[in-house]
Amino acid sequence: MTGDDEHLIVFEHERPRLVGLAYRLLGSLADAEDAVQDAWLRWSRTDVTLVENPAAWLTTTVSRLGLDRLRARRRAQETYLGPWLPEPLVRPVALDDPAEHAEMADSLTTAFLVLLERLSPEERLVLLLADVFGEPFPTVAEVVGRSPDATRQLAVRARRKLTGGYNGVQGATDPTRSLGEASTRRTSQRAQLAIATSFVGAVMSGDIEAVRAMLQPDAVLTSDGGPHRHAARRPVVGADRVARFLVNLAKRLPLERVRAEVVWVNGSPGMVVLVDDVVSMVQVIEVSGDLVSHQYTIVNPDKLGSIGRSIELV
Repeated sequence: MTGDDEHLIVFEHERPRLVGLAYRLLGSLADAEDAVQDAWLRWSRTDVTLVENPAAWLTTTVSRLGLDRLRARRRAQETYLGPWLPEPLVRPVALDDPAEHAEMADSLTTAFLVLLERLSPEERLVLLLADVFGEPFPTVAEVVGRSPDATRQLAVRARRKLTGGYNGVQGATDPTRSLGEASTRRTSQRAQLAIATSFVGAVMSGDIEAVRAMLQPDAVLTSDGGPHRHAARRPVVGADRVARFLVNLAKRLPLERVRAEVVWVNGSPGMVVLVDDVVSMVQVIEVSGDLVSHQYTIVNPDKLGSIGRSIELV
């Protein structure tokens, strides 16, 4: 086996985990893959025989590259138009088992990734490494260049900022325990899919009363159009306002050229809307109990490029 072969075998074994870490850190699959590719270029030039723990070396490298990218992205967000939402991970609904493709780590849900935006870049990285990926604090401290005690304090501060944000959010995890543990779903995946499908049908039919009846009274709709597409610049709050907004949005679609597909988006039911077979919109429908609690709408074309790709991450 050549040195190049050994480099590639080690890296490809770690790639899904590295992409998963970078995606959670950045909220962008494109940026995550770029960070991992940069790590590969550095790894390919490294003498493997001198690296005691390749997985740790790669984790540290991707973490630091991702942290630099996150800081730059946060600065750019200061002038971003409207809410910023993570790039969606879309998976098809299996015909034989609607829940088959829904299983996804709680730390990959849209709700959780949106909560992470409350944290500073360093807090976000520490929380992910310690609570999602189970790295010991001395290792995390080395990655972020702080003492173990200071790193623990970063984690405590991050958890405190998130406390309360998990309450009532389907698919998110209690920050007082490990974020890698499986949480108890309030509604089964199959039931969520049925509720979301009915909800989409009501929206497309223009029945405002039916849509309103399927929303929690304090339901929220958050749209991300970025600089390229028109979208609500602030979250829409309340069942009546959300219902009217969605029905009005559906009425503006050129229905004869529109195709909608029910999918899983970051582990929650959702919908991909295509106009002339080009992805125009992705919607995430969060269900709590038997009502829709939150809807995320991504129309920024910069965040729709990965739709239809098969992406492996953990």
